Amino acid sequence: MAEIITIARPYAEAVFRLAREKSAFDQWSQMLKLLDMVVTDERVARSITDPNVTAQQVEGLVLGVCGEQLDGAGRNFVQVLVQNDRLMVVPEIRALFEQLKLEHEGVLETEIHSAFAIEPAQVEQMVRKIEAKYQRKVRAEVRIDPQLIGGVKIVVGDKVFDATVRGKLDAMSAALTR
Repeated sequence: MAEIITIARPYAEAVFRLAREKSAFDQWSQMLKLLDMVVTDERVARSITDPNVTAQQVEGLVLGVCGEQLDGAGRNFVQVLVQNDRLMVVPEIRALFEQLKLEHEGVLETEIHSAFAIEPAQVEQMVRKIEAKYQRKVRAEVRIDPQLIGGVKIVVGDKVFDATVRGKLDAMSAALTR
């Protein structure tokens, strides 16, 4: 997976620079979303990876499906990806682009994992604390995971704050087996 991210990163950064220059973040988000849906479609993916299908045919297929929803820069982007045999990394390019976009907008994505449903007021309180700690706007996604038993786990970027019963049991188990 790290290899795919390494391949996708320069493309995502190039698209991000284009979007920033033209103030077209939303437009590029939509185009990348469309490309992601197209290249991950089972039939299209089979054609992309079929050695009997030429690069020109793949390009025609993708551009034909996308139609007028891609502007000139979007069409050029597809051509570059086809020429470099990189169409299958579009999902990773899209994910990296969205991360760069959020960073540019000063938004920090956060996941809040809980064993049970959390009241909106509690989520809001956690978001306010995270915003105060990081001095950035936070967009939180709540995920229910019954395996946590109780408590919450908060994921902010590459940092994990684990206050779950499962996390404490795992830590105790690790300490006892040393």
